[in-house]
Amino acid sequence: MPFYVKQGQVPHKRHITFAKDNGELYREELFSTHGFSNIYSNKYHHNMPTKVLSVEAVNVEHGNKWQDTLIQNYKIDSRLADKSGHFFSSRNQIFYNNDVAMYTAKVTEDTDLFYRNAYSDEIVFVHQGQGTLLSEYGKLDVRQWDYLVIPRGTTYQLKFDQYDDVRLFVIEANSMVEIPKHFRNEYGQLLESAPYCERDIRTPELADAIVEKGQFQLYSKYGERYQISQLEWHPFDLAGWDGFVYPWAINIQDYAPKVGQIHLPPSEHLIFTAHNFVICNFVPRLYDFHPQAIPAPYYHSNIDSDEVLYYVDGDFMSRTGIEAGYMTLHQKGVPHGPQPGKTEASIGKTETYEYAVMVDTFAPLHLTEHVRQCMSKDYNSSWLEK
Repeated sequence: MPFYVKQGQVPHKRHITFAKDNGELYREELFSTHGFSNIYSNKYHHNMPTKVLSVEAVNVEHGNKWQDTLIQNYKIDSRLADKSGHFFSSRNQIFYNNDVAMYTAKVTEDTDLFYRNAYSDEIVFVHQGQGTLLSEYGKLDVRQWDYLVIPRGTTYQLKFDQYDDVRLFVIEANSMVEIPKHFRNEYGQLLESAPYCERDIRTPELADAIVEKGQFQLYSKYGERYQISQLEWHPFDLAGWDGFVYPWAINIQDYAPKVGQIHLPPSEHLIFTAHNFVICNFVPRLYDFHPQAIPAPYYHSNIDSDEVLYYVDGDFMSRTGIEAGYMTLHQKGVPHGPQPGKTEASIGKTETYEYAVMVDTFAPLHLTEHVRQCMSKDYNSSWLEK
């Protein structure tokens, strides 16, 4: 999506005959968004991508809604919800609404199954682990603390070098995940003032086509429903592709934060946008340089958004008792901010070391039973003076 890429063999024009050495035609597939009115890619298969031997429904559980929750501030240790499984079966849904869903996962095993999220773009934040994202578009090396942006409808596998310590934070978007428009010029190029540029973005490298007949299991997710399709041909059979739609990666450590004279709002740490929610990240940065600056955030009420923080690494200056893998939810209309003593303790500090992913939604979030099981019971009262 970020820019045009061409790999492998493609004909000199779209939608014309494109023959193999034996005279048979490659099968062109247009992979388009917003009907035929937005970005797209053209893929050239050895075999028709429509050859499916069978389809059946399957049950995959990620977490049920917690009914009648209180509107308050929450802190959870997402690690307490861990279960065994591969890169999509191990996911635990924590928060969701009609626009976005958030999951955590401890991946404990490999799988040769193929996966496709048909209705949602995915952002997979690789908190722990490294490996390879395999898709129709090729291979993409996966590093710790990568954001993997995977367009809906992409058939992929996510494999790790080892499975002793793999942890993911997954965001499903029911709209296109985009680079913020104000980061780009009218031609789509990232501006000099943007916090990252094209050099920071990694794209897949097309591998040799796998032209293999058999029975290949594809799990497809349609909202909350799953189906298994038995494919007649291996899905990674492209001779070439080009376009703007493909999986890509950027590492949180390549994000260049802004610094101000006084405390900047979280929106200055924006990295992705989507319909009705945004994603920001906090990374190490110098603190504010006004002589009377208060580096700790001011108390605030999100009257138009719910705020989720997924903590990655570091010393979180506004609160003690936070570890990597914890999450907080600060709901709209409920004030929040530094715990007692943290405002004063921040004065005079010159820099911070913290990594966190933040999701701000503009519609209220639903909580799942995983929140009830993993929450700190006293978090909402932790602002009381001891």
